[in-house]
Amino acid sequence: MTTAWNEAALGAGRQPGRARRAVVELLGRQSCCLTALEIFERLRAAGSGVGLASVYRTLDQLSRDGFLQKIELGDGTTRYEPTERGGHHHHHVVCETCGKVEPFEDDRLEQALRRVERQTGYAVAGHEVVLRGSCTDCS
Repeated sequence: MTTAWNEAALGAGRQPGRARRAVVELLGRQSCCLTALEIFERLRAAGSGVGLASVYRTLDQLSRDGFLQKIELGDGTTRYEPTERGGHHHHHVVCETCGKVEPFEDDRLEQALRRVERQTGYAVAGHEVVLRGSCTDCS
């Protein structure tokens, strides 16, 4: 992820506190979505003293500010990832056995979705594709 997202998310008209800085820096290094608990655990493992409640408050504020999107994969757990990464858009594949989530990109899928948009006349504001199955470890 570029540092432009980090700088924008840290600025956003407010003085960034310790929690915001830690969460933004962590998410800026990730390739895919994480839960609040995963973020908290990674921060704690790195020696950060940021509490779980601060992580939740920070994620809520970053979402309201438009820097994060909430990802719902159907398991009742909200995941978070930075909004558009320099024009790169990805979807998710989920292992139904172990719960592993991995990103994927497919230009032909994006072209098909734009074709559907033209055919229906809808001005699609966003979309997400979630594929479910078994990862290589579980199959």
